[in-house]
Amino acid sequence: MPTQDATRSFQGLRVLSLESRRGTELAALIRTYGGQPIEAPALREVPLESNPAALDFANALMRDEYDIVIFLTGVGTRVLVSVVERACPREAFIAALARTKVVVRGPKPLAVLRDLHVPIWVAAPEPNTWRDVLAAIEAKAEERPLRGARLAVQEYGVSNTELLEELRGRGARVTPVPVYRWALPEDVEPLEKAVTAIARGEVDVVVFTTSVQVVHLWQIVEEMCLEADVRRELPRTVIGSIGPTTSEELKRHGLVVDLEASHPKIGVLVRETAERSAGLLQAKRSRRLEDDHPRTDLET
Repeated sequence: MPTQDATRSFQGLRVLSLESRRGTELAALIRTYGGQPIEAPALREVPLESNPAALDFANALMRDEYDIVIFLTGVGTRVLVSVVERACPREAFIAALARTKVVVRGPKPLAVLRDLHVPIWVAAPEPNTWRDVLAAIEAKAEERPLRGARLAVQEYGVSNTELLEELRGRGARVTPVPVYRWALPEDVEPLEKAVTAIARGEVDVVVFTTSVQVVHLWQIVEEMCLEADVRRELPRTVIGSIGPTTSEELKRHGLVVDLEASHPKIGVLVRETAERSAGLLQAKRSRRLEDDHPRTDLET
């Protein structure tokens, strides 16, 4: 259990979590580190149950028509296997994967495939971005260059167009395989309340654990016509990001990332945010106060 000294505590700060699947765990961690969690799930995963692209991929794989397969998420890997085994023999599909050069973006798809006894050709290192995936594959070019390779990419929610374009630019023939998509929660009231709280200055810290949370939060902000208020107040809060992909999305929305987790894990993000939030918040609000009330020559 983490210690409750001042240097490792949120010190009672109000911390907004947008996590869905692991929301309860994240809220418990925030409390453990002395914060007041505000829970507002920002997304849900919707499996593409009727998924001809996944079945086409599986059939082509079993005909040995792919050289490389990239798995980007653990949930997506499980869903893909589940969809495929309804229409194809599971053993034949796994055997076909074992004959293919399999690439994983991070530890979650790695764990799923190890459970299936599928050999891994390349595992991207931390922080497990698409750039790390690309660099790891290129480092094995002597075994299988990208030029001319028949390659499938398991997608997650939204298409990673940057990765697909870079792979194609290196001469690979790329087939995206969507297995689920992201949607807003069926009940968006907690998210709407969170946006209102941000706009009123009632949030001290926001932790983002995926880039899609940024997109969905901003969708609600715009629907509520509160963009000006949220843009005014977010610079007065501490914004924590789980990793580079999420940080890039925050920057695309014009938001400054105050800290990025040293490892892309929820526990690390919460611990490091707890350690630094009080100091960051004090410095940010002091600067804002000085900007709002500049000192005159008579005061110097």
